[in-house]
Amino acid sequence: MIDERFKSFTEDWALPDQAINVDEIPWVPQGERAWFKPLRFDLATGRWINLLKVRGSGRINRHRHSGGQVMGFCLEGSWHYLERDWVARPGTLVYEPPGDIHTLVVDEGVEEMQTLFILEGVIQYLDDEDNPIYQDDVFSKLDRYLNYCEQEGIEPMDLRF
Repeated sequence: MIDERFKSFTEDWALPDQAINVDEIPWVPQGERAWFKPLRFDLATGRWINLLKVRGSGRINRHRHSGGQVMGFCLEGSWHYLERDWVARPGTLVYEPPGDIHTLVVDEGVEEMQTLFILEGVIQYLDDEDNPIYQDDVFSKLDRYLNYCEQEGIEPMDLRF
């Protein structure tokens, strides 16, 4: 039996459930041959969820995840990290501990890669001496999404919850 106090608290304070149709969200340019599709921005925890798409051979520059873990689930195509000996293919779940440094690569011959990523904290893009060049976090990704929607005349979805 559910305690009535808990039920009342949940009804009064909990966020409502939400279903998002990913087809209604645009692909936002992230770099050369790379786009992201944001699915959630949790401004309280610094967590965000997005789909990453890379078309043709390409890469996401060498980077470090600080302040949280990252999980990825490969949906289409394949990719790997230059610094590792495994390859993510559809159905592969990847865990990245905080502080991990790597370079995401999609090899020649792969038409398109799509992976669902759940990210926490900050992504610091690094030069060859491990000095940060720039960084992304939940706020910069939200800002990039909103700016893209404004430039393209798209009504942005409220993905903060």
